[in-house]
Amino acid sequence: MKLPEHGANPHRLYEQAGHKQPSEVIDFSENVHPFGPPAFFKEQWTDFYDLLSSYPDPQAEPFRSAAAEYHGVAKQQVAAGNGAAEIFTWLAKRYRGKRVTLVEPAFSEYRSTLESEDVHILEIILTPENDWQLQLEDVKEQAAKCDALYVCNPHNPTGRVLDLPQLEEIAALCTGKCELVIDEAFIDFIGEHASFIPLLKHYPHVIIVRSMTKMYALAGLRLGYAIAEPCTIQELTDAAAHWNVNGLAAAAGARCFSEEPYRERVIAAAASERAKMEAFLNSMGCKFVPSAANFLCFQLPDAERSEPFFHAMLEAGIVLRHSYSFKGMSGKWFRIGMKSASAMERLRKEMHQWLQDN
Repeated sequence: MKLPEHGANPHRLYEQAGHKQPSEVIDFSENVHPFGPPAFFKEQWTDFYDLLSSYPDPQAEPFRSAAAEYHGVAKQQVAAGNGAAEIFTWLAKRYRGKRVTLVEPAFSEYRSTLESEDVHILEIILTPENDWQLQLEDVKEQAAKCDALYVCNPHNPTGRVLDLPQLEEIAALCTGKCELVIDEAFIDFIGEHASFIPLLKHYPHVIIVRSMTKMYALAGLRLGYAIAEPCTIQELTDAAAHWNVNGLAAAAGARCFSEEPYRERVIAAAASERAKMEAFLNSMGCKFVPSAANFLCFQLPDAERSEPFFHAMLEAGIVLRHSYSFKGMSGKWFRIGMKSASAMERLRKEMHQWLQDN
Protein backbone atom coordinates (compact mmCIF):
# COMPACT_ATOMS: atom_id res chain seq x y z
CA MET A 1 0.00 0.00 0.00
CA LYS A 2 1.47 3.34 -1.10
CA LEU A 3 0.15 6.37 0.77
CA PRO A 4 0.52 10.05 -0.23
CA GLU A 5 3.85 11.58 0.81
CA HIS A 6 2.25 14.86 1.89
CA GLY A 7 -0.44 15.76 4.35
CA ALA A 8 -3.67 17.48 3.18
CA ASN A 9 -5.99 16.34 0.35
CA PRO A 10 -7.57 13.65 2.56
CA HIS A 11 -9.72 12.28 -0.28
CA ARG A 12 -6.54 10.99 -1.92
CA LEU A 13 -5.45 9.31 1.30
CA TYR A 14 -8.82 7.59 1.73
CA GLU A 15 -8.71 6.40 -1.86
CA GLN A 16 -5.19 4.99 -1.61
CA ALA A 17 -5.77 3.48 1.85
CA GLY A 18 -8.88 1.69 0.58
CA HIS A 19 -11.39 3.34 2.91
CA LYS A 20 -14.68 5.04 2.15
CA GLN A 21 -14.38 8.65 3.27
CA PRO A 22 -16.85 9.56 6.07
CA SER A 23 -19.13 12.54 5.55
CA GLU A 24 -17.23 14.48 8.21
CA VAL A 25 -13.43 14.46 8.31
CA ILE A 26 -10.99 16.37 10.51
CA ASP A 27 -7.64 16.64 8.78
CA PHE A 28 -4.78 16.71 11.28
CA SER A 29 -2.29 15.72 8.60
CA GLU A 30 -1.68 19.29 7.42
CA ASN A 31 -0.28 22.11 9.53
CA VAL A 32 -2.48 25.06 8.59
CA HIS A 33 -4.08 26.54 11.72
CA PRO A 34 -7.89 26.65 12.10
CA PHE A 35 -8.52 30.42 12.22
CA GLY A 36 -8.43 31.09 8.52
CA PRO A 37 -6.63 33.99 6.81
CA PRO A 38 -6.51 37.49 8.35
CA ALA A 39 -9.85 39.31 8.35
CA PHE A 40 -8.75 41.85 5.74
CA PHE A 41 -9.16 39.20 3.02
CA LYS A 42 -12.93 39.38 3.39
CA GLU A 43 -13.14 43.02 4.40
CA GLN A 44 -11.12 44.24 1.40
CA TRP A 45 -12.01 41.55 -1.11
CA THR A 46 -13.17 44.06 -3.71
CA ASP A 47 -9.65 45.54 -3.76
CA PHE A 48 -8.22 42.12 -4.58
CA TYR A 49 -10.92 41.32 -7.12
CA ASP A 50 -9.79 44.20 -9.31
CA LEU A 51 -6.31 42.64 -9.52
CA LEU A 52 -7.58 39.56 -11.36
CA SER A 53 -7.74 41.26 -14.75
CA SER A 54 -4.19 42.70 -14.63
CA TYR A 55 -0.84 41.04 -15.13
CA PRO A 56 1.13 40.82 -11.87
CA ASP A 57 4.45 42.51 -11.24
CA PRO A 58 7.23 40.20 -12.53
CA GLN A 59 9.17 40.56 -9.24
CA ALA A 60 6.12 39.99 -7.03
CA GLU A 61 5.70 43.58 -5.86
CA PRO A 62 4.43 44.81 -3.48
CA PHE A 63 5.19 41.60 -1.60
CA ARG A 64 8.94 41.64 -2.21
CA SER A 65 9.38 45.14 -0.77
CA ALA A 66 7.07 44.40 2.18
CA ALA A 67 9.03 41.26 3.07
CA ALA A 68 12.32 43.15 2.85
CA GLU A 69 11.03 45.92 5.12
CA TYR A 70 9.58 43.45 7.64
CA HIS A 71 12.89 41.60 7.96
CA GLY A 72 15.15 44.64 7.70
CA VAL A 73 17.01 43.50 4.58
CA ALA A 74 17.55 44.97 1.13
CA LYS A 75 14.92 44.29 -1.50
CA GLN A 76 17.62 42.69 -3.64
CA GLN A 77 18.00 40.00 -0.95
CA VAL A 78 14.42 38.74 -1.39
CA ALA A 79 12.83 36.53 -4.02
CA ALA A 80 9.20 35.39 -3.95
CA GLY A 81 8.00 32.03 -5.16
CA ASN A 82 4.79 30.16 -5.87
CA GLY A 83 4.98 28.65 -2.40
CA ALA A 84 8.23 27.63 -0.70
CA ALA A 85 7.99 24.47 -2.82
CA GLU A 86 8.93 26.45 -5.93
CA ILE A 87 12.01 27.82 -4.19
CA PHE A 88 13.16 24.27 -3.48
CA THR A 89 12.98 23.57 -7.23
CA TRP A 90 15.30 26.58 -7.78
CA LEU A 91 17.69 25.25 -5.16
CA ALA A 92 17.68 21.79 -6.74
CA LYS A 93 18.72 23.34 -10.06
CA ARG A 94 21.46 25.25 -8.24
CA TYR A 95 22.88 21.98 -6.90
CA ARG A 96 22.39 19.94 -10.07
CA GLY A 97 24.95 17.13 -10.17
CA LYS A 98 26.42 18.19 -6.81
CA ARG A 99 26.23 16.76 -3.28
CA VAL A 100 23.59 17.85 -0.77
CA THR A 101 23.13 16.61 2.80
CA LEU A 102 19.61 16.21 4.18
CA VAL A 103 18.76 15.91 7.87
CA GLU A 104 16.33 12.98 7.93
CA PRO A 105 13.47 12.58 8.63
CA ALA A 106 12.69 15.55 6.42
CA PHE A 107 10.04 17.24 4.29
CA SER A 108 9.74 14.97 1.24
CA GLU A 109 9.93 17.88 -1.20
CA TYR A 110 13.64 18.30 -0.48
CA ARG A 111 14.50 14.84 -1.75
CA SER A 112 12.05 14.76 -4.66
CA THR A 113 13.25 18.08 -6.10
CA LEU A 114 16.92 17.18 -5.64
CA GLU A 115 16.53 13.75 -7.20
CA SER A 116 14.88 15.30 -10.25
CA GLU A 117 18.11 17.27 -10.84
CA ASP A 118 20.43 14.29 -10.37
CA VAL A 119 21.79 15.61 -7.06
CA HIS A 120 23.80 13.14 -4.98
CA ILE A 121 22.05 13.04 -1.59
CA LEU A 122 23.92 12.42 1.65
CA GLU A 123 22.14 12.00 4.98
CA ILE A 124 22.29 12.81 8.65
CA ILE A 125 19.79 10.53 10.39
CA LEU A 126 18.12 11.82 13.54
CA THR A 127 17.08 9.17 16.04
CA PRO A 128 14.76 8.90 19.04
CA GLU A 129 17.78 7.80 21.07
CA ASN A 130 19.16 11.35 20.62
CA ASP A 131 15.70 12.86 21.12
CA TRP A 132 15.64 13.69 17.39
CA GLN A 133 18.27 16.39 17.93
CA LEU A 134 20.92 17.31 15.38
CA GLN A 135 24.47 16.53 16.53
CA LEU A 136 27.22 19.00 15.61
CA GLU A 137 29.77 16.25 15.01
CA ASP A 138 27.51 14.85 12.28
CA VAL A 139 27.23 18.30 10.70
CA LYS A 140 31.02 18.74 10.76
CA GLU A 141 31.56 15.39 9.06
CA GLN A 142 29.02 15.96 6.30
CA ALA A 143 29.74 19.66 5.67
CA ALA A 144 33.29 18.78 4.71
CA LYS A 145 32.11 16.68 1.77
CA CYS A 146 28.98 18.33 0.39
CA ASP A 147 27.97 21.45 -1.52
CA ALA A 148 24.93 22.26 0.61
CA LEU A 149 23.25 21.24 3.86
CA TYR A 150 19.47 21.55 4.32
CA VAL A 151 18.25 22.27 7.87
CA CYS A 152 14.59 22.76 8.80
CA ASN A 153 14.06 24.95 11.89
CA PRO A 154 11.75 24.19 13.65
CA HIS A 155 12.26 20.69 12.32
CA ASN A 156 9.49 19.03 10.35
CA PRO A 157 8.16 16.52 11.39
CA THR A 158 9.32 16.62 15.04
CA GLY A 159 8.98 20.32 15.88
CA ARG A 160 12.45 20.37 17.48
CA VAL A 161 14.06 23.81 17.37
CA LEU A 162 17.70 24.85 17.07
CA ASP A 163 18.52 28.07 18.92
CA LEU A 164 20.58 30.80 17.27
CA PRO A 165 23.92 29.87 18.92
CA GLN A 166 23.47 26.30 17.62
CA LEU A 167 22.63 27.58 14.15
CA GLU A 168 25.66 29.85 14.17
CA GLU A 169 27.85 26.86 15.02
CA ILE A 170 26.33 24.98 12.09
CA ALA A 171 26.80 27.98 9.78
CA ALA A 172 30.44 28.23 10.86
CA LEU A 173 30.95 24.54 10.02
CA CYS A 174 29.46 25.10 6.56
CA THR A 175 32.35 27.14 5.23
CA GLY A 176 34.18 26.94 1.94
CA LYS A 177 32.05 25.35 -0.76
CA CYS A 178 29.17 24.20 1.50
CA GLU A 179 26.07 26.41 1.54
CA LEU A 180 23.56 26.21 4.40
CA VAL A 181 19.87 26.24 3.48
CA ILE A 182 17.62 26.94 6.48
CA ASP A 183 13.93 26.20 5.96
CA GLU A 184 12.06 28.46 8.39
CA ALA A 185 8.55 27.48 7.28
CA PHE A 186 7.35 27.18 10.89
CA ILE A 187 9.52 29.82 12.61
CA ASP A 188 6.51 32.19 12.82
CA PHE A 189 5.08 29.99 15.59
CA ILE A 190 8.05 30.92 17.77
CA GLY A 191 8.60 34.51 16.63
CA GLU A 192 11.10 36.49 14.58
CA HIS A 193 13.56 36.51 17.48
CA ALA A 194 14.28 32.86 16.59
CA SER A 195 14.98 33.57 12.90
CA PHE A 196 18.48 33.45 11.45
CA ILE A 197 17.71 36.32 9.07
CA PRO A 198 19.37 39.10 11.17
CA LEU A 199 22.62 37.07 11.14
CA LEU A 200 22.78 36.68 7.36
CA LYS A 201 25.16 39.62 7.03
CA HIS A 202 27.79 37.54 8.84
CA TYR A 203 27.14 34.36 6.84
CA PRO A 204 26.86 35.05 3.10
CA HIS A 205 26.72 31.31 2.34
CA VAL A 206 23.34 30.91 4.12
CA ILE A 207 20.00 30.86 2.27
CA ILE A 208 16.74 31.23 4.21
CA VAL A 209 13.45 29.83 2.88
CA ARG A 210 10.18 31.12 4.35
CA SER A 211 6.51 30.25 3.84
CA MET A 212 3.36 32.37 4.13
CA THR A 213 1.16 29.26 4.17
CA LYS A 214 1.37 28.17 7.78
CA MET A 215 1.02 31.34 9.83
CA TYR A 216 -1.48 33.09 7.56
CA ALA A 217 -3.55 30.03 6.47
CA LEU A 218 -2.88 30.70 2.78
CA ALA A 219 -2.38 27.13 1.57
CA GLY A 220 -4.54 27.70 -1.50
CA LEU A 221 -2.85 30.96 -2.48
CA ARG A 222 0.74 29.61 -2.71
CA LEU A 223 3.34 32.11 -1.54
CA GLY A 224 6.84 31.71 -0.15
CA TYR A 225 10.12 33.59 -0.31
CA ALA A 226 13.88 33.25 -0.03
CA ILE A 227 16.33 35.64 1.62
CA ALA A 228 20.03 35.52 0.80
CA GLU A 229 22.87 37.57 -0.69
CA PRO A 230 21.74 39.59 -3.74
CA CYS A 231 23.99 37.60 -6.09
CA THR A 232 22.54 34.33 -4.78
CA ILE A 233 18.99 35.62 -5.19
CA GLN A 234 19.76 36.63 -8.78
CA GLU A 235 21.17 33.18 -9.55
CA LEU A 236 18.17 31.43 -7.99
CA THR A 237 15.58 33.48 -9.85
CA ASP A 238 17.24 32.80 -13.18
CA ALA A 239 15.31 29.51 -12.94
CA ALA A 240 11.95 31.17 -12.19
CA ALA A 241 9.09 31.43 -14.64
CA HIS A 242 7.97 34.93 -15.60
CA TRP A 243 5.03 36.08 -13.40
CA ASN A 244 5.60 33.11 -11.09
CA VAL A 245 3.69 34.85 -8.26
CA ASN A 246 0.15 35.94 -9.06
CA GLY A 247 -1.03 39.48 -8.32
CA LEU A 248 -3.52 38.45 -5.65
CA ALA A 249 -0.82 36.58 -3.70
CA ALA A 250 1.63 39.48 -4.00
CA ALA A 251 -0.87 42.11 -2.79
CA ALA A 252 -2.43 40.06 0.00
CA GLY A 253 0.89 38.65 1.16
CA ALA A 254 2.30 42.17 1.51
CA ARG A 255 -0.53 43.15 3.86
CA CYS A 256 -0.01 40.10 6.07
CA PHE A 257 3.22 41.43 7.56
CA SER A 258 1.32 44.13 9.50
CA GLU A 259 -0.97 41.56 11.18
CA GLU A 260 0.75 41.45 14.58
CA PRO A 261 -2.40 40.86 16.74
CA TYR A 262 -3.41 38.06 14.38
CA ARG A 263 0.00 36.38 14.73
CA GLU A 264 -0.13 36.67 18.53
CA ARG A 265 -3.56 35.03 18.60
CA VAL A 266 -2.46 32.14 16.38
CA ILE A 267 0.74 31.54 18.35
CA ALA A 268 -1.11 31.56 21.69
CA ALA A 269 -3.81 29.17 20.46
CA ALA A 270 -1.29 26.72 18.98
CA ALA A 271 0.75 26.73 22.20
CA SER A 272 -2.36 26.17 24.33
CA GLU A 273 -3.65 23.25 22.26
CA ARG A 274 -0.16 21.75 22.04
CA ALA A 275 0.18 21.82 25.84
CA LYS A 276 -3.20 20.13 26.32
CA MET A 277 -2.32 17.47 23.76
CA GLU A 278 1.07 16.81 25.35
CA ALA A 279 -0.61 16.32 28.72
CA PHE A 280 -3.09 13.87 27.17
CA LEU A 281 -0.38 11.89 25.37
CA ASN A 282 1.61 11.69 28.57
CA SER A 283 -1.43 10.41 30.49
CA MET A 284 -2.00 7.71 27.88
CA GLY A 285 1.60 6.49 27.94
CA CYS A 286 2.37 7.78 24.43
CA LYS A 287 5.80 9.07 23.54
CA PHE A 288 5.96 12.54 21.99
CA VAL A 289 8.59 15.01 20.88
CA PRO A 290 8.51 18.44 22.59
CA SER A 291 7.58 20.78 19.78
CA ALA A 292 8.08 24.49 19.16
CA ALA A 293 5.77 24.52 16.14
CA ASN A 294 2.03 24.16 15.56
CA PHE A 295 2.23 20.39 15.34
CA LEU A 296 3.20 17.41 17.49
CA CYS A 297 4.86 14.11 16.69
CA PHE A 298 3.86 11.12 18.83
CA GLN A 299 4.09 7.35 19.11
CA LEU A 300 1.68 4.85 20.64
CA PRO A 301 2.61 2.94 23.82
CA ASP A 302 2.87 -0.11 21.53
CA ALA A 303 4.34 1.15 18.27
CA GLU A 304 3.62 -2.20 16.59
CA ARG A 305 -0.07 -1.27 16.70
CA SER A 306 0.48 1.87 14.62
CA GLU A 307 -1.04 0.59 11.39
CA PRO A 308 -4.38 -0.61 12.79
CA PHE A 309 -4.60 2.60 14.83
CA PHE A 310 -4.03 4.73 11.74
CA HIS A 311 -6.76 2.91 9.81
CA ALA A 312 -9.17 2.99 12.76
CA MET A 313 -8.74 6.76 12.97
CA LEU A 314 -9.45 7.08 9.24
CA GLU A 315 -12.69 5.14 9.69
CA ALA A 316 -13.60 7.54 12.52
CA GLY A 317 -13.00 10.56 10.28
CA ILE A 318 -9.66 11.44 11.88
CA VAL A 319 -6.81 11.94 9.42
CA LEU A 320 -3.32 11.74 10.91
CA ARG A 321 -0.05 12.37 9.11
CA HIS A 322 1.54 8.96 8.72
CA SER A 323 5.33 8.64 8.84
CA TYR A 324 5.98 5.97 6.21
CA SER A 325 7.60 8.63 4.03
CA PHE A 326 9.73 10.05 6.87
CA LYS A 327 13.08 8.26 6.99
CA GLY A 328 13.80 6.71 10.36
CA MET A 329 10.16 6.76 11.49
CA SER A 330 8.90 3.79 9.44
CA GLY A 331 5.22 4.46 10.01
CA LYS A 332 5.57 4.12 13.78
CA TRP A 333 5.14 7.81 14.56
CA PHE A 334 2.32 10.22 13.77
CA ARG A 335 2.27 13.97 13.27
CA ILE A 336 -0.78 16.09 14.08
CA GLY A 337 -1.38 19.75 13.32
CA MET A 338 -2.99 21.81 16.07
CA LYS A 339 -6.60 22.56 15.18
CA SER A 340 -9.58 24.12 16.96
CA ALA A 341 -10.27 23.24 20.59
CA SER A 342 -13.30 21.16 19.59
CA ALA A 343 -11.36 19.28 16.91
CA MET A 344 -8.54 18.53 19.35
CA GLU A 345 -11.06 17.27 21.90
CA ARG A 346 -12.58 14.98 19.27
CA LEU A 347 -9.13 13.57 18.51
CA ARG A 348 -8.45 12.89 22.18
CA LYS A 349 -11.83 11.18 22.56
CA GLU A 350 -11.24 8.86 19.58
CA MET A 351 -7.69 8.08 20.67
CA HIS A 352 -8.74 7.40 24.26
CA GLN A 353 -11.46 5.01 23.13
CA TRP A 354 -9.16 3.11 20.78
CA LEU A 355 -6.34 2.83 23.32
CA GLN A 356 -8.78 1.55 25.95
CA ASP A 357 -10.18 -1.07 23.58
CA ASN A 358 -6.85 -2.19 22.18
